[in-house]
Amino acid sequence: MKLNNYVNGNWQESEQATYTAVVNPATGEEIAQVKLSTEEDVNIAVKAAKKAQQEWALVPAPERADYLYEIGSLMKERKEHLAEVLTKEMGKVIEEARGEVQEGIDMAFYMAGEGRRLVGDTVPSELQNKFAMSVRAPVGVVGLITPWNFPIAIASWKSFPAIVAGNTFLWKPATETPLMAYEMALIYEEVGLPAGVANIVFGAGSTVGTAMIEHPDVRVISFTGSTETGRHVAERGGRHLKKVSLEMGGKNAVIVMEDANIDLAVEGILWSAYGTTGQRCTACSRVIVHKDVKEEVENKLLQQMEGLTIGNGLDEKIKVGPVINKKALRKISDYIEIGKEEGAKLLAGGNVLQKEDLKDGHYFEPTLFTDVKWNSRLAQEEIFGPVISLIVVESLEEAIKVNNSVDYGLSSSIYSQDVNKIFQAQRDLDTGIVYVNAGTTGAEIHLPFGGTKGTGNGHRDSGKAALDVFTEWKSIYVDFSGTLQRAQIDNN
Repeated sequence: MKLNNYVNGNWQESEQATYTAVVNPATGEEIAQVKLSTEEDVNIAVKAAKKAQQEWALVPAPERADYLYEIGSLMKERKEHLAEVLTKEMGKVIEEARGEVQEGIDMAFYMAGEGRRLVGDTVPSELQNKFAMSVRAPVGVVGLITPWNFPIAIASWKSFPAIVAGNTFLWKPATETPLMAYEMALIYEEVGLPAGVANIVFGAGSTVGTAMIEHPDVRVISFTGSTETGRHVAERGGRHLKKVSLEMGGKNAVIVMEDANIDLAVEGILWSAYGTTGQRCTACSRVIVHKDVKEEVENKLLQQMEGLTIGNGLDEKIKVGPVINKKALRKISDYIEIGKEEGAKLLAGGNVLQKEDLKDGHYFEPTLFTDVKWNSRLAQEEIFGPVISLIVVESLEEAIKVNNSVDYGLSSSIYSQDVNKIFQAQRDLDTGIVYVNAGTTGAEIHLPFGGTKGTGNGHRDSGKAALDVFTEWKSIYVDFSGTLQRAQIDNN
């Protein structure tokens, strides 16, 4: 199966195109080939999107929303199929894949509701016989660059608010996981989304992503990926005065205080750290534990880790799937050695799995380090794999300081039964998301998603805040006085 670009409502086939393999990380099997597009492919897509946007912006927002309701309904009908495709191309276990598809469904219905809101403000004017208001206006053509770890959820956070706000878009999915974009294009076709509103351009970020950033008619770039790449996107986009929305890395921590429900905390840590095999920007990679309960937390983590089943995520009994590719395996292995060299104590895991039934996939053991120094590389740098670093502290104040010591600021969590500690933590933890008595994952689509410092640049995906990325504010003054009124000059 060859995946070609979806542009202006058509599949753009080309005999001269170059393709690369899409590989199932659980089996090593090639499941498709995806086009590696060129700058000219981007130019063609932008031209179609720009032309379509002029008419799309005039479609009433409630009518634009109707398409999202239909998209969400078709996704709901095809949920199991989409989940299976997602597991095959990305590797996450099937129950997680179903959850991710559901997130896309929820986002479709939520943003469809915004079609009857898209609220602005009306305010009293400081002058007589004058009316003042602000409204949202579409930006135009927007570029979406999405990662491989959540190939449909993150795309829905970006594309659905763009659609309802009256924009058209180019979407560059990750080359590792293009099949979900293909499935969404089929849904766009079936619901009759007007040609040119949704355009999918496959290919490498260095080519397609760069061409989108450099193109003068793409006014917004919404990017999710590594902090290193995000910095590059911001630099190039800034030269063109584009609005650039970045959602990048994380080095998230669960704080476990001495009065915590330890069993609940361990359950939340395991899910946050080893769900999606640690390949989430919100994954827990640090456990900041009070010294009084350190030993208990360690022992219970080790006990529960023994029950984690590892393998192909299509098997309902499997709890931990593969990592995305061999490059990821090498990176995780390198950090295991770094941790050992830094003096951290390896309690469990730390190896690439070589079992006969898993040897063709990319599997890494769930790993637990203890006695990790808060300022070590193991505790400071994003690994993006199933690795926990346990750090001991003596107080809540120290725990908050350790949490805030990293370059990232996406998600944090505290387990405690003390309401005073909880309120102090949620005030002082410098992350965009804070969980209380829950792990670092599980964001809901009706609240903003994103973070501070090396995680983001002030914009947010999801929730109403996503509309700020894909709209411009327009202030409107209607003077019906019949005379020249000069605002503050005449109002003193």
